[in-house]
Amino acid sequence: MTDTGTVFLARKVITMDPARENATAVLVIGNRIAAVGDAEELAGHPNVRVDTSLADAVVLPGLIDQHLHPVLAATTLVTDVIANEDWDLPGRKCPAATTEDEYRHRLRDVERAITDTDEWLFSWGYHKLWHGHLDRAVLDGISRNRPIAVWQRSCHEWFLNSAAIAALGITADAMAGHGPAGAMVDLEAGHWWESGMNLLLPALAPHFMTEERIVAGLRQMVVYLRGNGVTAFNEPGIMWDLEPWQLYQDILGASDTPMTSTFLVDARSQADSGMAPADAVADAERQVADNSVGKVRLLPKQVKLFADGAIISQLMQMREPYLDDHGHPDLCHHGEWMMQPDTFRAFARVYWNAGWQLHIHVNGDAALDLVLDTIEGCMAEHPRTDHRTVIVHFANSTEEQIDRIAAVGAIVSANPYYPVGFADKYAAHGLGPSRADAMVRSASVLKRGIPLSFHSDLPMGPAAPLTLAWCAVNRVTPSGRVAGPEQCISVHDALRAVTIEAAYSWRMEDELGTITPGKLANFTVLEADPYAVEPARLNEIAVLGTVYDGRWFPGVTSQG
Repeated sequence: MTDTGTVFLARKVITMDPARENATAVLVIGNRIAAVGDAEELAGHPNVRVDTSLADAVVLPGLIDQHLHPVLAATTLVTDVIANEDWDLPGRKCPAATTEDEYRHRLRDVERAITDTDEWLFSWGYHKLWHGHLDRAVLDGISRNRPIAVWQRSCHEWFLNSAAIAALGITADAMAGHGPAGAMVDLEAGHWWESGMNLLLPALAPHFMTEERIVAGLRQMVVYLRGNGVTAFNEPGIMWDLEPWQLYQDILGASDTPMTSTFLVDARSQADSGMAPADAVADAERQVADNSVGKVRLLPKQVKLFADGAIISQLMQMREPYLDDHGHPDLCHHGEWMMQPDTFRAFARVYWNAGWQLHIHVNGDAALDLVLDTIEGCMAEHPRTDHRTVIVHFANSTEEQIDRIAAVGAIVSANPYYPVGFADKYAAHGLGPSRADAMVRSASVLKRGIPLSFHSDLPMGPAAPLTLAWCAVNRVTPSGRVAGPEQCISVHDALRAVTIEAAYSWRMEDELGTITPGKLANFTVLEADPYAVEPARLNEIAVLGTVYDGRWFPGVTSQG
C-alpha cells in the first residue's frame, strides 16, 4: 500500500484561521495541507502515514519575518559585534556594551586579538547614545596601522580610521561633486551616512563583502532563522550591485534550507543610478522576469521606495525639531532623505500608475506626511482598489496620520522592537519622552482596522517572530518600564502580525499564514502554547523545529 499523505499529530494546532481556530492534526499531501481536524478523524483517511513526532508539541502556521536583509545580516554576523544590547548568535554570544569606556575597551581588545597585521577590523553595533563620540581620530587611537571600519548599529553609517581610508585610496576630490550624497560625507571625521555611503561602498565592498565572508554569514543566518522558527522572509529591495544572487540561490535555495526567500525591486537603486522615472517600470519588469521562479525569487509587481533616514541613527525626518543635548555638538543633527522628495514622488507615481504595490521605508512623522501626501495624490489622479501600499517601519506617527493611512487604504508593517530597544535613550536624547514612548503605535493601527504585520529588519532587530510579538504585547524597555502602555496589543493580534498579516502584506495570503486546506504545509513547532503562557514569557517559548513543504526539520539552537 502506498502512502498518499502524512497526518501530523499535535497536542494543539493553532491554525490562525477563524473558520477553525484549533485542531489536533493536519493531513499533508505532497507540500500542501489537505485537511485540518481531530487526530481520530484524519488518521482514519486511507493510505496515510501517521507521524507522532510532534504529538507533544504546539503547531502554528510557519512564522514569517516580513522584512529582513540577508546581505546585511550575513555581513554583520561575521563582524565583531559590539552593540548596545546582547546578541545571541550562532556559535557565540555577544554581550552588550553600554558605556563609552566599555565600547572602546572592547574595540581595543578585538584589535589586539587579531594576529595578522594586514587584516581589517570590521565591527558592527556602535551607537553614540550608548558609546559616545566616534570619528577617525578615535579609531586612529585604536590603531594607526590596521584598517578599521565600524558599521553603525543602523547599518546606515560607516566610520573609518586613517589606515582604512588610505587603503581604499579615498580622497577629498573623489568625495566632492556628488550632490546630496556628497553632503552626507565628512572625510575629516572618517564618517559616511545615508546616501553618502554610496560613495564609500564600491571601494569598501571588495574587502568587507568577500565571497568567503558572505558564504559564512549566510550559513549562520540560516541557522539563526531556523532556531527562531522562521519559514519565510522577504528582502524588500534588492541592490544588484552589492547582493550575491547566485550565493542566495546556492545557500538560501538549498534543499536543506527550510524557508522561502522572496525579494522586491528597489526603486532607490534605480534613482541612484540616474535612471529616469519613465524607464523604471520596464527595468523592474525585466528584473522580475529574469528572477521570478523558485524558492529564492522576486515577487511580481512589488517595489520598495525610501523616504527618510534611519531611526537608529536618528536621521528620520521629524515635524518638530530634535531635542539635541547642549554641550554635545556631535548630537546636533537633522533628518536626511534617502530619496529626495521630488525623486520619491516621481518614482512612486510611475509605479502606482503601472499598478505596482509600493512598500515604503519611512521613519519620521514629517516623512510620513510626504508619503501620505504622495499616495493621496496618486489615488486622486489614478484611483486604485486593493493597492496595499505598505507603510514600512512606522517608527513615528500621529493619530491623525493613522486616520489618513486608514482612509487611503494603506497597510502597516512595523518594527515593534523600536520602543523596546530605544525608547529609554530616545526619551532622554533626541525625541523626548512623549515621542519616544509613542513609537510604533500598534494599538492605534488595529483600532482603525488597518492590517498590521511585524518585521525585524535584521540586523536592526532580532529575527525572532515570537520575540517581535513579545515586544508588541509588552513594550518593556531595558529599564523595566512599559513604553506607551496604551499601545500594547493582544497576543492574538501579535501572532497574526507574524503569520497571516505578514503573508497578506506580500499578497501571499493564499499560500502562507494560516493552517488551512490548500495552503503550503509550512508550520512552526513550539514547546508551549503562546496563548497559555504568561504574555511576559512569550519570547521564552522554545522552537522545536519547523515543517517546510511538508518535511519535518528538527530545531537548531542559536549556538549552532
